[in-house]
Amino acid sequence: MRAIFHADSKWGVGKNNSLMFRLPKDMQFFRETTLGKVVVMGSNTLRSFPNGKPLKNRINVVLCPEDIREDVITVHNLGELFAEIKKYPPDDVYVIGGASVYRTLIPYCTEVLVTKVETDGGADVFVPDLDADERFELVHISDPQDDNGYPIRFCTYVNRAPVSF
Repeated sequence: MRAIFHADSKWGVGKNNSLMFRLPKDMQFFRETTLGKVVVMGSNTLRSFPNGKPLKNRINVVLCPEDIREDVITVHNLGELFAEIKKYPPDDVYVIGGASVYRTLIPYCTEVLVTKVETDGGADVFVPDLDADERFELVHISDPQDDNGYPIRFCTYVNRAPVSF
């Protein structure tokens, strides 16, 4: 299992249940990376999508205490989630938010793809700082590039000690 997100300079990932930045290059990377794959999210992330609809051309798994839509796979707890995602190749499963789902599942991820936005986005939700976590190793960082006026870098972190499920 992997995670994918963009984070500001303080490891913020969202503001007012939405993304902090409009980043076309990052969105293209997200789309290309997750297309045809399994995406795991919480109910707030699902609700933040246009019209609260699941992402097209992906298997949408929502970790939520109640069933919310018939066009997603709803799992109610981590046991159900792990049983569901074991049905798929591990490299095809991506955690896509929100912050509490990231905090819960990143320890289980073998790899985390982070688009680092080199500015403070005024976030109100954060994920753990992977640079400060000895379990994670930064194995790739792209050259800086501009994305809609923001300096970004595409980074890949490997979890040297993922928790088993």
